[in-house]
Amino acid sequence: MSSTPLLRLLHFLLLLLPAPLHDYYFPRLSSGGLDVYHPLILFAGFGCPDLEARLTEAYTPSEQMALVYDSVHNEYRNLAGVETRVLNFGSAYGFSEKQMVADRENLCLVSLRKELEAAGYRDGDTLFGAPYDMRYAPPAEGYVARVQELVEHASSKNGDKPVILVGHSFGATAVLGFLTSTPLPWRNKFIKHLLLISPPPPTGFMLTITHLTSGPSVFQIATVPIMELRPLWRTFASALLAMPSPVAFGHKPLVITKHRNYSAYHMEDLLLALGFTADQTLPFLRRRTLDVEAPLVPTTYIIGGGIKTPEQLVFWEGDFDVPPENVYGDGDGTVNMASLLAFGKELRRQQERNNVHFKALAIANASHAGIVMEEHLLRMNYMEQ
Repeated sequence: MSSTPLLRLLHFLLLLLPAPLHDYYFPRLSSGGLDVYHPLILFAGFGCPDLEARLTEAYTPSEQMALVYDSVHNEYRNLAGVETRVLNFGSAYGFSEKQMVADRENLCLVSLRKELEAAGYRDGDTLFGAPYDMRYAPPAEGYVARVQELVEHASSKNGDKPVILVGHSFGATAVLGFLTSTPLPWRNKFIKHLLLISPPPPTGFMLTITHLTSGPSVFQIATVPIMELRPLWRTFASALLAMPSPVAFGHKPLVITKHRNYSAYHMEDLLLALGFTADQTLPFLRRRTLDVEAPLVPTTYIIGGGIKTPEQLVFWEGDFDVPPENVYGDGDGTVNMASLLAFGKELRRQQERNNVHFKALAIANASHAGIVMEEHLLRMNYMEQ
């Protein structure tokens, strides 16, 4: 069975590690199969976790998946009468692509899971998954404790070996949120290595604004026009998580209209112009000053680039209900390169200040999704940053 691009990339990364560290960061293949295991836990992207909802008698018909923001406690919760849960927590099978498009399953690390299983990994034994409720950011209450228990369980089942965590896209955001919520001594004991693949960085990116104005391309329902999902999307905590930050974008105009331009310094004004109330902007205001927090475990940061990526949105008439004209720059097609580099730079600074291993890898002409699914990546040049 031929290896997927990502699985071969993982093997390639081992060659970059100081010998003999690679021998225990990833299993060795021998004539008898795998003779060294370190359990892996997968965190796939935004549209991949499987969720289930139940309506109780307290439910009043409305947007069933909408969240309500509690400004007193600074937290989100389901609508009254709506109960939700993540399915198949702990299993690498807890992720699936919801849009039935050819090859889309690779986006949810399904192909990587299959290759790992072909190499000898077994779900629930040496291979695990930590699906999450993508509406929340940081992860919903209880998620950190559940993942912590999963990590300890995976380690215990494998001779107390520490665990490798692999996060792609919003899954990388979820795993970072998990790690930075755990005590450092616990991380040092249980985490062997973290792979962050194309994370949507807290330094922000322009697609966040596009989703707020034109509807969420990452959250679709076949029978519902994307613009009709916009009100629902705007209730999610994750919708405001990665608004463009001055750290990455400075004073550059990001949203351009006939009467006013908006830079990363004017995101609150933009939200108000989009129809948010002052109360609805509170989650953004309360989180925008949060600094980047490195995981302080051995980390490899993998990004794509060389793909045209929207970096300015032009609404000539100031009508945010009309699709904007895009001005493009560099990035991975989803996240702007300026933000990817700013985030990586800060991660490196913190990791190296604490004498913790950090390696950044940029893959030329790799898109946000394609970095884990496109065969042409096998022929790409890998550039250590």
